[in-house]
Amino acid sequence: MNRRYPVLDSFRLAAAALVVAIHTSPLSSFCMPCDFWLTRILARTAVPFFLMVSGHFLAEKEWLNTLRYLKKTLLLYAASILLYLPVNLYQGIRAWPDWLRRLLADGTLYHLWYFPALILGVLLTRALTRFGLPAALITAGMLYLIGLSGDSWYGFATRIPLLDTFYHAVFSIWSYTRNGLFYVPIFLLLGAACFRLPHKTAAAGALLALLAMSAEGFWLQAQGVQRHDSMYLFLPPLMICLFSLLIEANHGERRQFRSLALLIYVIHPLIILLVRGAAKRTGLEALFVENSLLHFAAVLSVSGACACILHFLFPQKPRADARAWRELDLSALCHNAHTLQQSLPAGCELMGVVKADAYGHGAIPVARALQRAGVHAFAVACLTEGITLRRAGIRGEILILGYTPPSEATLLRRWQLTQMVVDAAHGDALATAGGPVRIHLGLDTGMHRLGIPANDLETIAALYHRRNLHIKGVFSHLCVADSLADPDVAYTQAQLSRFYQTVSWMQSHGYPPGKVHIQASYGVLNFPEQACDYARVGIALYGVRSNASPVRRPLDLHPVLSLRARVTSVRTLAIGEFAGYDRAFQAERITRIAAISIGYADGLPRHLPQQGGCILIRGQKCALIGRLCMDQALADVTGVPGATAGDIATFIGSDGAEILRAETVAAQCGTISNELLARLGARLPTVTR
Repeated sequence: MNRRYPVLDSFRLAAAALVVAIHTSPLSSFCMPCDFWLTRILARTAVPFFLMVSGHFLAEKEWLNTLRYLKKTLLLYAASILLYLPVNLYQGIRAWPDWLRRLLADGTLYHLWYFPALILGVLLTRALTRFGLPAALITAGMLYLIGLSGDSWYGFATRIPLLDTFYHAVFSIWSYTRNGLFYVPIFLLLGAACFRLPHKTAAAGALLALLAMSAEGFWLQAQGVQRHDSMYLFLPPLMICLFSLLIEANHGERRQFRSLALLIYVIHPLIILLVRGAAKRTGLEALFVENSLLHFAAVLSVSGACACILHFLFPQKPRADARAWRELDLSALCHNAHTLQQSLPAGCELMGVVKADAYGHGAIPVARALQRAGVHAFAVACLTEGITLRRAGIRGEILILGYTPPSEATLLRRWQLTQMVVDAAHGDALATAGGPVRIHLGLDTGMHRLGIPANDLETIAALYHRRNLHIKGVFSHLCVADSLADPDVAYTQAQLSRFYQTVSWMQSHGYPPGKVHIQASYGVLNFPEQACDYARVGIALYGVRSNASPVRRPLDLHPVLSLRARVTSVRTLAIGEFAGYDRAFQAERITRIAAISIGYADGLPRHLPQQGGCILIRGQKCALIGRLCMDQALADVTGVPGATAGDIATFIGSDGAEILRAETVAAQCGTISNELLARLGARLPTVTR
């Protein structure tokens, strides 16, 4: 596999170093114009970068984590206030009104303005996004221009009396316009928009924008009009191009870099005081204070060292990819959703089936990605799964395809879930459960599992007359749609005929069927011509088929899930030595074997090694050997001389030119992909890319 480099998280450290440079002026002892360019122009990209990253990840979660993000920011701000309280006491506590203003607007120390600005900016940005991203960007852009005129272009703006009065009013609240009203929203929204420019265009644009901003900065300085220098006309274009380059190059994540960058940002002013105090006491001021470059180096290095110590002391979560994990390619998921939607007849909408934790993929990240991709209807198996989606912020239709006890009807109403009626008795019980219930009427057209028999017209009519049953849809399920054998095709056609006859009867007798749907994944692949309102797509949505049997209409669908684990140990067996439980493997030659941190407790079939199962390590296939353990697997890595502890073993997915498909692994174990994926263990964390 190609090495995954976390560019975004790495750039956080560079941005933190630029913030330190702003407050230490590294080149001021040697070249003032150079220092101005470094600290007042180039370094002004640091805070916008932090804001764009925040906006990017908040938007990825559909702004559903906004409240949690704000709580975390408030806690960080509170901790920072306490940290710098001795400094404030030393400097002298101001009058209460001014202290309150600084607390809410400017921050209690010069660099802490970021936290109240971020809190206000996130609240404002979240409100703007409700009008759509284009309108939000236009509004935020206008606010930025107003802030710009009160910042680096201030001297020109105040020549207009009305603007001069306006900015005096603004500065009675905030000391600068680099706040959550004028400065923060545009960069949060640019991060949310995440413009993906061609690489050469982004690189050329970043260079040209930096040159233009440099010229702008030096010209404005020469004109003597700058009140501050956080905002430039060419700063947003520069950040658009720079962020596009970083996003394009980014692969993976490095969470510790995030906390280190944050800690450096918070503590570096305290380190400035400590370095200057220590230099004064030791008589080294000429070296570590008057020499601006050494002063910067000392502050940055001590800040970094203290950040590392604090990071080590804080409780850390284990890495998601430390042992074994599911890796989701959300771009493949969105591609599949688009491909499937395009394949449906006009007026037919894709319903994403995310039951069984989205077939082992993770219901919440999958549903959120589908919602961002324009899917507004979902299907689950039970009440708990539906509530889980609602708690995660999933909107639109959520249909429960399984049984919900009528005693839980209150929860159906509370969470605005739609329930399938599994039979006549279930419908009657739901009708008397004490309130209105949204339902889809299940019709049994030949599977004989759930639903009202399609020919039981009397029961169907009676359910329509039950006061509390709000019938919003009618559906059925095809039981052999995955087969193109003549008898199975005939049976499927008979099911379709029964279904449409019943729907037609309902329409002719004044019983509106609502949303009509009968196709699942193989209905879409083998019987695509159905004129329905929904197509309930499950396994195909994840780029997988249940098995390798042919389909009438293959679609360009990409696998979404990869299953990977870490090699924990590599050792060599002599000829005749055994490995694993029951001495199931005996070396017939000198053999190098790898222990891998995954087992049947993670959902893998225990007999996979005996059925020809293999894995990929360093792009090469390796046979699984011995007995699969609860938490460990063994593989023959003799053909991979460089294999070592820490390597990634792929059980499902690609590595280099090789690929192991879920259909192949499932067939080796005598099952279907649906079962294999749905059984993946709950202790497997999910990594998205």
